[in-house]
Amino acid sequence: MQANLLLFMQGGIFIALLLAASVIDIKKRIIPDTICLFIAFTGLICFEPVKLFGVLAAMPILLAALVWGGLGGGDIKLMAASGIVLGFTGSIAAMVIGLTAMLLFYVFHAIVQRLRGRECPKAYPLAPFLSIGCIAIYFMNTGGITL
Repeated sequence: MQANLLLFMQGGIFIALLLAASVIDIKKRIIPDTICLFIAFTGLICFEPVKLFGVLAAMPILLAALVWGGLGGGDIKLMAASGIVLGFTGSIAAMVIGLTAMLLFYVFHAIVQRLRGRECPKAYPLAPFLSIGCIAIYFMNTGGITL
């Protein structure tokens, strides 16, 4: 009973913080460090030492930012902090889901914009899509589908 209450509390805080990061990223194109810090602290609610390796799951985003650019440090910190909650494999799966969601959105949006005769934006906020992946994996993990 106690563990379920802690998971419920952790999930509520985690989702609220991810939603806040998404809204701020959409409006201001920034993810505040305080939100990332609070997400990392959320991982301490149901702490498992092995989940600390989840921080390393942000490395692909860091490498992509260094090689190609276009990604902000907030996206890297968001995934590193989420890695403490989701663990390494969960964070990698969350990134795959989030980046796939972004790709599908971009393709659909680009088609609609071209049909309207408009230019497609060059950059999109990434936090909403990463948050979709993180929330999906959190529910999968707490529902018994562990990655």
